[in-house]
Formats: sequence, structure tokens, C-alpha cells
Amino acid sequence: MRTILCLLLVTATARAADPAPGALGATPTWKPPAVETVRDRAMAWLDEQKADAAARAKAAQLWANVPAETTPDELLARLSVTFALVDPRAGALVQLCSKPRESVLAPSQPWLADAKTSPWMAANLRLLFGRWLAQASMFDEAREQLAGLSPEAVVDPAALLFYRAVVYHRLLEKEPGLEAIDRLLTGAEQAPRRYVAVARLMREDLDGLQEETLDHVARRMEDIERRLDLGRADDRVRQVERGVIESLDKMIKELEQQQQQQSGAANNVQSSRPASDSQLMGGRGPGEVTKRDVGKTAGWGNLPPKQREEAMQQIGREFPSHYQDVIEQYFRKLAAEEE
Repeated sequence: MRTILCLLLVTATARAADPAPGALGATPTWKPPAVETVRDRAMAWLDEQKADAAARAKAAQLWANVPAETTPDELLARLSVTFALVDPRAGALVQLCSKPRESVLAPSQPWLADAKTSPWMAANLRLLFGRWLAQASMFDEAREQLAGLSPEAVVDPAALLFYRAVVYHRLLEKEPGLEAIDRLLTGAEQAPRRYVAVARLMREDLDGLQEETLDHVARRMEDIERRLDLGRADDRVRQVERGVIESLDKMIKELEQQQQQQSGAANNVQSSRPASDSQLMGGRGPGEVTKRDVGKTAGWGNLPPKQREEAMQQIGREFPSHYQDVIEQYFRKLAAEEE
């Protein structure tokens, strides 16, 4: 019973910390089940699984006198332990999700996708597992577990929509993220208040997210760092790294073109002034232009120091100061590739 005590303690603590939500006035598209509904279905599930007398007795004790105001996350904890009374695989998963991540490798749970597994058990344990993976920053694995689940199939639909939104937000998947957030917020009055507050912040953030900006690049670099911290240096990471370099290269080249256009416009203003009729235009030079080595045409990291400094100053004027680190990392990476 230690596992359920840990789970219930965590959920009860989170519940006490909830701030108040504001009403959105939208018609909810999902609804958490009543305590009696979950309890009755849990007992029926035990009958379907032909649980022995000992498991039934423990389940009866587990579900005895459960308050009507019990939150969905507490119901999920009780239900998960009920599954563990019958299925050892469920027991191992519940134990895993009751403690912090200890490895950079996500434990595989293929039995959750097995057609022989009880659909109701699989759906709710996938939610439990997906939530744990998201909290452990394993967002790709969490997306896999939470994908395809219906709010009607789980006892904590708010958690399903919230953690699905968190995963999409962290993976910079804007459209599915906004969809999950909007569906969660249609039931703001029946969702945990902390979910509502964070979801509104995530929605505002995703709504303003634009690709090929320094903000977007910085987030992709954070995602690379997260993956490397998890010991992942696979093709996916290398692909994101190449994309970051290409995006920075494109933005810096655009800044160079802007500088050239501004310089050209200034020269045109000076040359457009007519010379005095009584003054001879001088000039003793042979008409030759000094050639300068500016490096490879495709290598912005090879710009002369003066031009590079001008580009950095331009970026500093047009973007927030903390993006300076992103550009400096870009130049360092280019320098490392040239060695």
C-alpha cells in the first residue's frame, strides 16, 4: 500500500496548491467521471479479470468510503493500484511512476499497446505513464503514450489534455498544442486550477510563436540540449542541429543584405548631388579596387572582424539581449567546424 500512499500524497498536495480559475463561458467538450462511476467500473473490471478473493478484498478496502469530492488525479491513483492487484505488469509500472526518473532510457511498455490488454486499463495506465514521462522531460515518449487517447476513455481527462498540451508546447508543435489547450479550456470550471493557469500561458506563448525567428531558434537549441542531456545524439538531434545552423545562417545573411541596402542608399544620396559647374572633379587613383579576402561565399563565420561586429551590433539592436548567446554559439560552432 506504500505506492498508493505516495501517489495520493502527491496528488493531494498538488490539489491544495491550486489557484482559482476564471470562467471562460465555453461549453465543455469533456467531463470528469463521478466517483461512484469509477468505483463501480473498477469492481466490474475485477469481475471481468476473474480476480481472486485476496485482490477483491484489497480493492474493496481501497475503494471504501471514497469521498464524493475526490479529484480525478486521486481516482487515477486508486484505479492504477487496482490494476496492479491483478496484473504484475501494471504493478511494476505504478511503482515506476511513483518515483523520479533514474535513467536516461525510457522503459519500454509494449504491452500497453497489445490488443489483448484490457482497453480501459491500457488507456488509464498510458495516461499515468505519459504524465510521468512528460514530468521527466521525455516528451517524445510522452507524446507516443498520450496520442490517440480520448478524454472519455480515462478517469482524468483534464490531465490527458494538459500533459498533451505540455508535450506539444515543448516540442514546438503549434497547431496540435493549441488544439489540446483550447479543448482543455472549454472545461476550465471542472479542470484543476493550476492546469488552467498554465494552459492560458502556454496558449499565449504558442499563439505568438513564429518559425525562423531567433526565439524559435533558441527554443530548438534548448530542445537539442535536453535531448543531449538524455544521452541522445541520434539522427533526429543532428537534423535539428543542422536546421538551427541553417536558420541562423539565413537570418544573418538577411541582416547583411539590409546593411548593404542601407549603405547603398546612403551612397546614392551623396552621389545624387550635382557637382558645381565651376569645379573640376578630381581623382588621381588608377581606378583599381583593393581585393579583400572575406572567406568562403557560404561561410558567414568567415566574415572580417569589422563586418561581423557590425552584424552583431545590428542583432543586438533588433532582438532581446539574451539572444546574443545564441549567435555566439553559432559562431563558435562554425569555428569548430573549420578546425
